[in-house]
Formats: sequence, C-alpha cells, structure tokens
Amino acid sequence: MMAPEIERLINLLAKLPGLGPRSARRAVLALIRRRETLLAPLAKAMGEAAEAVRTCTNCGNIDGRDPCAICADVRRDASVICVVEDVADLWALERTHAFKGRYHVLGGTLSALDGIGPDDLRLPALVGRVANASATEIILALSATVDGQTTAHYIADKLAGSKVKISGLAHGIPVGGELDYLDDGTLSAALKARRTIDNESPVDSPADNLVENT
Repeated sequence: MMAPEIERLINLLAKLPGLGPRSARRAVLALIRRRETLLAPLAKAMGEAAEAVRTCTNCGNIDGRDPCAICADVRRDASVICVVEDVADLWALERTHAFKGRYHVLGGTLSALDGIGPDDLRLPALVGRVANASATEIILALSATVDGQTTAHYIADKLAGSKVKISGLAHGIPVGGELDYLDDGTLSAALKARRTIDNESPVDSPADNLVENT
C-alpha cells in the first residue's frame, strides 16, 4: 500500500502537461531515490518560486519582480511590442536573441468553441497600452492555428484607427505550428522576415463570427 504523501505527490505531478499517472510514478520514484540531491533541493526551489514569482502588470510576463526585467530594461525598444499567446512563447523568442523590443502576453487566444472572448484575455490591456504609449509597431507572434489567426485579425481590427504598424511572423512558421515547439533559427528568421498585416479582416473571417458572439 502506498503512503498518502507519495500518492499525493504522484497525483499532483500527474496534472502537469506531458505527464500522466505512469510518468508521475516514475518521476516520484526517481525523486525519492535521490532525496538529498534532488527531492529536497527541488522542494526548496519550488517553495521559493511560489513566494517570489509574480505576473508583470505591464506585459503579463512572469518574473521575480514587477515590472519584469524586460519591461524595466531601458535598452529595450519600447516602441516595438511583440504580442504572444503565452509566457512560453516569450521565452522561445527570447532564446533567439533576435528581438530587442518589449512584449505583451495575451494569456491565450480567442476561441468561440471554448467560450474565450476578448475580456478573458489581456486584449483590452493591449489596446490601452498602444493608446497610452509611443508604440510604432505591433508584431503579432501568434501560432498559425485557426484561433491564433482569429486573434490576430481581431487585434488588427481593434487597432485599425491607430497609426501603429501591425506585422506578423513570416517565413518558417508552419500552418498549425506553435511557437514554443519551433527551433531558434526558425523563430529568428520569422522575426526578421515579418510582414505587414492588413487592418481589415477578410470577408467571412473567423474573427467576424467571434466578435458577433461576444
């Protein structure tokens, strides 16, 4: 019979992306076998992260400070804002060292099927940020999925009245691809070859149906 502490640890790990009950059991066994060198340091690191990590009120990044290190870095170009779905995408782009501007993390994408509308994401904050800042370009670094492109069209429509340039990632991003799974070279090339996005959504765009339903 399994100890309740071990069973609880397995159940918690099984909730993580990419881990099921079997993988969680193997992970817990590995942790217990290396209690002094792995389990104890991991528990300490997780406790420290739970206490220190916070969400940047400016861009939505997670860091040990607010504003985050990227927003606080005066060397970054505040006039160029790269819009991403999640913090994992921000990390992926930062690994390329190809982008020197600021970011805006949406926290997901619009999805009529899942009932996710503009107010469920950090879309109003993006519109307000563009209106109140000296942004000259918005890069829509969103996944090449239906929901990602729906979100891109929605943002372009919302910013149609502004003078900001709207561009999107270009070469190297496959249809249906997610940024976090792409290699650094592909992401770097996509950033450099970004294209301007028309503010007017195409006829019968999925964004039109979503806006009508929200």
